[in-house]
Amino acid sequence: MEISPTAVPPVCRVIDYSKFKYEQKKKTRELKAKQTKVVIKEIRFGPNTDDHDFAFKLKHAQEFLKEGAKIKAYVHFVGRSIVFKERGEILLLKFAQALEDLGKVEQLPKLEGKRMFLYLAPKVVAPAKPSKPAAPKESGKEASKEAKSAAAPADQAAE
Repeated sequence: MEISPTAVPPVCRVIDYSKFKYEQKKKTRELKAKQTKVVIKEIRFGPNTDDHDFAFKLKHAQEFLKEGAKIKAYVHFVGRSIVFKERGEILLLKFAQALEDLGKVEQLPKLEGKRMFLYLAPKVVAPAKPSKPAAPKESGKEASKEAKSAAAPADQAAE
């Protein structure tokens, strides 16, 4: 196996090929295990979705975003309701505005066929940096000696 082909002279190493293939497979399996799958949750609205239904679906969307899932919200237009496209767009924008503290809009409302889609992704919360740990504690004997020596002058001053 060639290790450094650009070196003069090129550097090579003789290896067991089956062992090499095994290690390569092991590395790919390990990388695959570390990957996180993106979960997309769908929420369906109608152009005439009422306030209570909207609030109920909004509550579910908040839970999904807290779990780290992406949201695909859409308004499904049935029959002649396609005439009310602006009503569907207003509904989706209202939905996005209600969730702006938990998620960010990946794609603004877009009409595709009989559905108007809006994609939301959870906001990435920066992990809080841990504060510096306190000074390391000294061993018990040394700490007790220092405490006694510090207490001795105080005792003398009190007398």
